[in-house]
Amino acid sequence: MNGKTATIESFKDFMIFIRSELKPKGRIFTIFNVISAPIILLGAILIVYRLAKGLGWPVTNLSQDFPWGIWIGFDVMTGVAFAGGAYVLTFVVYVLGAKKYHPIIRATVLNGFLAYVFYTGAIFLDCGRWWNIVNPMIGNEFGVNSVLFLVAWHFLLYTLAELVEFSPAIAEWLGWKKIRKILGSLTLGAVIFGITLSTLHQSGLGALVMMAKWKIHPLWYTEFIPVLFFISSIFAGLSMVIFEGTISHRVFSQQIDEEHHRTYDDILVGLGKICAVAMVGYFFLKVLVFIHGKHWSLINTPMGYWYLLELIGLVLIPCLIFVQGVKDRNLLSIRVAAILTMAGIIINRLNYVFIAYKWYIPMSERYFPTWIEIVITLAIVFAEIWVFRWIVNRMPVLKESPEWAREE
Repeated sequence: MNGKTATIESFKDFMIFIRSELKPKGRIFTIFNVISAPIILLGAILIVYRLAKGLGWPVTNLSQDFPWGIWIGFDVMTGVAFAGGAYVLTFVVYVLGAKKYHPIIRATVLNGFLAYVFYTGAIFLDCGRWWNIVNPMIGNEFGVNSVLFLVAWHFLLYTLAELVEFSPAIAEWLGWKKIRKILGSLTLGAVIFGITLSTLHQSGLGALVMMAKWKIHPLWYTEFIPVLFFISSIFAGLSMVIFEGTISHRVFSQQIDEEHHRTYDDILVGLGKICAVAMVGYFFLKVLVFIHGKHWSLINTPMGYWYLLELIGLVLIPCLIFVQGVKDRNLLSIRVAAILTMAGIIINRLNYVFIAYKWYIPMSERYFPTWIEIVITLAIVFAEIWVFRWIVNRMPVLKESPEWAREE
């Protein structure tokens, strides 16, 4: 009886703690809250409307000619690339032993985890018969040899791996000392498993679009699309880390200790250096593919100009800015390069999904997202930011872990 009473009391204390943590911290009526809250609420209503109405007009402008739109192109393809910073940094910190990046590792893993939860969750919205969302997981009607089966399982397993990587922070927040010790011992295994999965599904997304060989413009189609997707996820993910970290260091500055503030400049310079190296490799491979494909005649066309804008303006130029920023230790240059790089990744992924896809179709018949698709996409992005902010304000993500955890 005493044991049961103690358990009940413990459960009551736990629920009281959770209720207290659900209360807002800080000002409610901020500019971001005033803008994002109505969009999230409207997005939630529109999601219900989409599930009831289907994918046809006026919900989306998707069609048999353009089966993938902004939900796949931006939420999934781009979102997963931006989440690549998690597997890159965990490899650098836990495998290569570069401890100087350790202060940002939890924020990066959390951002990657939430990206997979929210952005790949957009696949649910893009399924015409959304109640069959389990089909890719079980191979029903697709087969276990399909690329979609492979990518679906990689997404699920990698999301779980990132949850395990972040779980010590949850245990520290809840004060679970014994469980924290167990979860901490699983981190390295989860990291290695997650890195393996990442190299496969980042390239697996590229393999999906390879099946549309005759529909993708020759300047973008190549048998090296999976390799290009993987390499670009390295500098895409780290550019997102630079962008997100810059904002977080201002919004959550009170949580960050002085030592972290002092070393953050070195961290940004190091991230810029890795981005520059990865972008050189990516650019070099793109040039080799272009030369091998003998597509010179396509450059002097509207799509050729668009291709040069992506390759020169949003890959080579940001790469050079990264190099100069690292050389001069100019943090503004590194941040500008990161933003340009992110814009380049967005355009690159959208090209494969609907811009350079069936480029020969007249503009009047091409896909353009409806206002409903745009609002739902913004709602997903804002909802992720709200959850990220809630977690950072409560768990030891940017702030120091409890003393008992540091002593382990």
